Amino acid sequence: MTADPITQARAVVEAYLERSMVPDPEGASAYVAPDVRIIFTGGRQFTVPAQTAAFNAKRYKWVKKRLGRMDAARDAETGDVYVYNSGHLYGEWPDGAPFSSNRYIDTFVIRDGLIVETQVWNDSAEILLDRAGLTEAAL
Repeated sequence: MTADPITQARAVVEAYLERSMVPDPEGASAYVAPDVRIIFTGGRQFTVPAQTAAFNAKRYKWVKKRLGRMDAARDAETGDVYVYNSGHLYGEWPDGAPFSSNRYIDTFVIRDGLIVETQVWNDSAEILLDRAGLTEAAL
């Protein structure tokens, strides 16, 4: 018996996130379409998980996601499934300082069992600005 599209899309996202957090960009690539669009905070665009792993390797000493809520909805017109995952990032900045309450939300568009687009938002830029003394108000 085949899983319903929402259950299947959620499983694809969970598997992709697991591989991404290792990090295992090659393994994560199994869950994305060849023409995937990956858009990070600030509008940075990537086309393969290896690019996002390289970006994260510069921004963090290491980083993981504490998965929180996952919701999904199917677009009746297109059949695409939109999956929303939110939680907190934790890890270390390049200088070794730990962090644990960096909020994130990721949105995924699943089509034919593969991720065709994902958008990633988190508090990292705001936290880095605050650490540099460049914020207008306390976090």
